Amino acid sequence: MKIDNTIAAIVTGGASGLGRASAKALADAGVKVAIFDISEEAGEEFAKEIGGVFCNVNILDEESVEAGFAKAREAHGQERIVVHCAVVAGGGKTVSWDKKNNCYKRTATEQIAKSAEGIFTASYRIASIAALGMANAEPLNDDGERGCIILTSSAAAQDGQIGQVAYGGGKGAVNAMVLPMARDLMDLGIRVNAIMPGTFATPPMLRVKDMAPEVFEGLGKAVPFPRRLGKPEEFASLVMELSRNTYFNGQCIRLDGAIRMPPK
Repeated sequence: MKIDNTIAAIVTGGASGLGRASAKALADAGVKVAIFDISEEAGEEFAKEIGGVFCNVNILDEESVEAGFAKAREAHGQERIVVHCAVVAGGGKTVSWDKKNNCYKRTATEQIAKSAEGIFTASYRIASIAALGMANAEPLNDDGERGCIILTSSAAAQDGQIGQVAYGGGKGAVNAMVLPMARDLMDLGIRVNAIMPGTFATPPMLRVKDMAPEVFEGLGKAVPFPRRLGKPEEFASLVMELSRNTYFNGQCIRLDGAIRMPPK
């Protein structure tokens, strides 16, 4: 796909972290960007900064998502690139010791269901609504390409740590969806890929830094090379390549500095 000012994109979670870096990279290339986020003040400010449009969207709510797509399309036309970075997830070990009640407890099924909704179901919601719009658009090139969808998975999908049953399971489901969805959409010329970031310097990790600097430093040192946390701009760089390169399809790509974390 040719990346220029004729292309519109939607980036979920675009007010911060990986989404913000992706939105900026796309806007810097001339793309018309709509940001989906629940952080209204930050989202409005950043959208104004990059010349985009902000849509207050809750990825757990179908009507909210539909309204966001409608607003983005009214402003920029049919999106041809969707980058889904927003997530709602929880954690907890399958069974752990409850010091307060002096007994073992399990992570509630409802907590797992919430993560499934905020990771897997929300990813399908965003991707399928985008695909329906793209299906009705004219092809962009001789390949018949109509658009590309980039989901955010995680290295935890393959390498989940203690306490990541909900998160790793949800991200694993995203990975499992990519290839069949790409095949579902192949006759429409819509590509589907996922990026599996490792440990990145985004808001969750920055909160770790504020709480325990030694833990934060240890996370970076655990990466084989380069021995540091990933930069959001490095994630955005891969987003740009996946958008440009029409031969990338049905792929789940690790972006993690070769980290393979043993359980701790």
